[in-house]
Amino acid sequence: MLQQIVTWMRIESRLRERRGRWARWLGRNWARWTYAVRVEPTWLEVNQYQIPIPELPAAFSGLRLVQMSDFHCGRQVTPTYLAESVELAQAQRPDAILLTGDFIHKGFRHIDAVTRVLAKLHAPLGVFAVLGNHDFSVRNSLGVRRYPRLHQAVADALTAKGIRVLHNEAVTLARGSSRIHLIGVADLWSRVCDLDKAFHRLSPSVPRIVLAHNPRTIEHLNGHRCDLMLSGHTHGGQVNLPKLGRITLTAKNKRFAAGMYYHGDSLLYVNKGVGFGIRIRYGVRPEVAVMILKPGPRGHLKPGQVHPHHL
Repeated sequence: MLQQIVTWMRIESRLRERRGRWARWLGRNWARWTYAVRVEPTWLEVNQYQIPIPELPAAFSGLRLVQMSDFHCGRQVTPTYLAESVELAQAQRPDAILLTGDFIHKGFRHIDAVTRVLAKLHAPLGVFAVLGNHDFSVRNSLGVRRYPRLHQAVADALTAKGIRVLHNEAVTLARGSSRIHLIGVADLWSRVCDLDKAFHRLSPSVPRIVLAHNPRTIEHLNGHRCDLMLSGHTHGGQVNLPKLGRITLTAKNKRFAAGMYYHGDSLLYVNKGVGFGIRIRYGVRPEVAVMILKPGPRGHLKPGQVHPHHL
């Protein structure tokens, strides 16, 4: 009888231990889930980089470029939250503001809302934009458009608010007699991305900043000079789990998931975006990025020498 009591006590002890482990596991993961859906999706951060540009004119040394991307204005990403991102961007004292696409999440309904918010952006050298795949209503690389005229409606609305939309074209930013080129290309999935047209007749001796929504655009430069490409599109995967990594991204998209990359002679920055498709972020906070240009030979850089400064 005593032996049976001891056995049952041992069994009960093991059961209590297992229930405790399950309770702790459920508690931890419930806390993570709550954080991922309630806190991080709108917990904006600022990432700041010093960017060396070969042959950068002295007049542009210290130029502050503020990049924002992937607003996805819609039912889940509200104008109120987007207004917070605009205030944060303006607080960075930008010389130019660069917007790299996906202004709306789906359809025509929220175009006016997002452009009213973005109309508050201003900078001495201007506010410039390119369109993303959602603006073209293209959801995959097949290039099938659900709303064929959506991109034009987005572009017209942004233009009406004073934002210059670049469609396979370049503009020249000037300070005195000094110049740099700002180039914007259509989204890679839109099937109308034309880098040769965008780079046509540009002097190869003048530094170039390229705006392209999809970071894989950098694989199609075909020898064109690109000192810095600014992209978005991936949202950084929105979830970056310990040990498992960015589980929502394909192997190809993980190549340029988020942050700064070297590709040939070019630097590529992939912005994690302001908005989201599904309201969940874990280990991938939304961001406003600041690029501060400085003269410097690219050849002196090695991976790991360019780091963000979290403000």
